[in-house]
Amino acid sequence: MPSAKFIQRKFVSVDPSKCTGCGICEYACSQEKDESNPLQSRIRVVRMKPLFNFALACRSCEDAKCVTACPEKALSQAEATGILMIDENKCKGCDWCVQACEQGGITINAETGLAIACDLCGGEPQCVEFCPEEALELVATDEEAEKRFNDAIEKMPAQCEEMTNAVKDRNWKVMLAEAEDRSMKVADKLEKLSRKAREKKK
Repeated sequence: MPSAKFIQRKFVSVDPSKCTGCGICEYACSQEKDESNPLQSRIRVVRMKPLFNFALACRSCEDAKCVTACPEKALSQAEATGILMIDENKCKGCDWCVQACEQGGITINAETGLAIACDLCGGEPQCVEFCPEEALELVATDEEAEKRFNDAIEKMPAQCEEMTNAVKDRNWKVMLAEAEDRSMKVADKLEKLSRKAREKKK
């Protein structure tokens, strides 16, 4: 078995069976990067209603097509971790890296016009810390990430049937209790994010 190119590779992976599409990860990321707009987040939520939501972030690929696609040679990777590094003095915002990425992990900042990608917040990704459903975690291989994704897809038929039966049976009490529980988790994380933002301003 060939050795890994990046011996300390880690990237954020999502479990779609847990992701509710709340977007807290986007807020946590943009706040960490001192951005005012979660649309400029380095992690992005894809909402496929009603039962399937997931988040996308840079995977620090061992064969990073974004790096080879960049005509300005503005992209490189950290030797040990593979974390994508973007030279803002070279990047022209041409979008070639975005088109080359098969994982949807790189985007163009609408405000600066430059490419942006997850850098794991220096080793402690805020999206993982603040996810209210604990749907995000750090993994080391594509196989780990794909397994979580595929396992979630396999659960979808049973989840659809469960939700359909609950609606048919007018089982509002249970459904509302679950919704309230999710709302409380979101509120708790939002409060912690707000507290952190206030502390940064001091």
